[in-house]
Amino acid sequence: MKRTALIISLVLVGLISSYWIDISLSDRQQTETIPTLVAPDILPEAEEETIETITLAAAGDCLMHNTQIWSGLQPDGSYNFDTFFQEVAPIIAAADYSSTNFESPMAGSANGYAGYPVFNSPDEIAGTFKSAGFDMVVTANNHILDRGYQGALRTLEVLAQNGLDTVGVYPSLEKSQEFLIKDLKGIRVGYLGYTYSTNGIPVPADKPYLINFLDRDRILDDIRTLRPQVDILVLVLHWGIEYSPQPTEEQKVWAREFCEAGTDIILGSHPHVIQTMEVIPLADRNCFVIYSMGNFISHQRGLERNSGVILQMEFSKNMTTDQTVLNKVEYIPTYSHSYYDGGRQYFRVVPIESTIKKIEQGQESYLDPGDIPTLQAVLNHTRSQLGQNYYFH
Repeated sequence: MKRTALIISLVLVGLISSYWIDISLSDRQQTETIPTLVAPDILPEAEEETIETITLAAAGDCLMHNTQIWSGLQPDGSYNFDTFFQEVAPIIAAADYSSTNFESPMAGSANGYAGYPVFNSPDEIAGTFKSAGFDMVVTANNHILDRGYQGALRTLEVLAQNGLDTVGVYPSLEKSQEFLIKDLKGIRVGYLGYTYSTNGIPVPADKPYLINFLDRDRILDDIRTLRPQVDILVLVLHWGIEYSPQPTEEQKVWAREFCEAGTDIILGSHPHVIQTMEVIPLADRNCFVIYSMGNFISHQRGLERNSGVILQMEFSKNMTTDQTVLNKVEYIPTYSHSYYDGGRQYFRVVPIESTIKKIEQGQESYLDPGDIPTLQAVLNHTRSQLGQNYYFH
């Protein structure tokens, strides 16, 4: 009997203990805060940078002497100058934007076509520029008024009809107050052009806006006005001393001032020979200057006066940070070559180094191994004037 009572007591104690354990656990579940695992803040991914790259090309003076005009005359009285740039067209067209300087008005056949000293060229040369890949023809030079005010206006019209931009000469006050700005892959490039003179031919008194003249203060004002509107600012200057291999000290001083004011590139023309180039380092960028690109096509006497270059200037813009930098400047030496085919004289621009290779490989139609010393002399002189290409990144 006692044993049975003991067993019953133990069972009761167990049941009571179990009850209090359940209550205790229940209370804990109600009062304890179980920590919740919270995912850490997810940082936004860094914005991927986008880089756009463009190449600007530039060539020097294009002249149209009588022999060059005659070379294009066709039996029906029209003109064709397709030979001029066939050898270099792929280089010109490969750039995102290409420019050259044309030292002749196109005043129409009624004024008579002629070369130096008072130029007037057939309209067909405009189409030749366009077909070669040029996008812009600089008109601010000392020959733009050779056939007067109307000749200058007509020149602008013919170039525009052929899809070519111009800079430095304007048909109205309103147009003179507009800047030439090109949007190339989202990179805004602005061009300014000025000439030292119009060979004594006066601008009409009631049209002072017609031509941009080489006035230091005016240029500085224009640079400062245009700079905030563009990523790249190109200054085209018709300046210097004809046939001099070096710029003047004044030009060097002005070049630095123009660079410091906001210019990225200075392209010089007028001397008809290649002058030196340099990079002016600034706190925020490098400014490239070539004082004269020489003659691109002409029929002047002497190797140096038929020597030129095609400049290739590569820029990159970080579309995320809005920063634009000059990556490199390269040049391709060229030679203005006159030759005969079928008893008739023709003209063309040839890239020197590749032409020498073509001669050596027997692939050149108008030059032979005997011409290599001439081409090599032009190449050596060009390199001695310009030195090495520039690479910044």
